[in-house]
Amino acid sequence: MVYELKGHAAAEEQALWSTVLRNPDTTEFARHAVAEHKDIDKMLDDLAARDMGTPKWLERFAALKHEYLHHIREEEQEQFVESEKILTAADRKHMLAVFERRKQAEKAAAEVKPRLRINDIA
Repeated sequence: MVYELKGHAAAEEQALWSTVLRNPDTTEFARHAVAEHKDIDKMLDDLAARDMGTPKWLERFAALKHEYLHHIREEEQEQFVESEKILTAADRKHMLAVFERRKQAEKAAAEVKPRLRINDIA
C-alpha cells in the first residue's frame, strides 16, 4: 500500500499538478494537493516506525485513513473539476501518458523511511 500511494502521488504531481500549478487560477489548490501528498507521506513514514500491534499504531492508521479520504474527496470533487476547465485535450493526453510511465518508475523508487513524528514519540 505504501509503495502504491507514494508512486501514485509522485506521478500525479509530475503529470497533473506540475501543469496546473502554472495557471494562476489553479495554482493555490494545486499547491494544497501537493502539500497534502507530503503530509500523507509523513504519516506513512510515521506508521512504518511504529509497532503494528500497539494502540498508537491503530490510532495513527485511523488518522491516515481520515486524511487520505479527505484528500481523495477534495481532489475528485473540487480540484480535478477545476483543473479540467483549464486543460486542453492535448494536455490530458500528455498527462495520461506521463502518469502511466512515471507511476511505475516512482512506485519502484518509493522508499519507506520509518520516522516518528517529533511531536508525538509515544
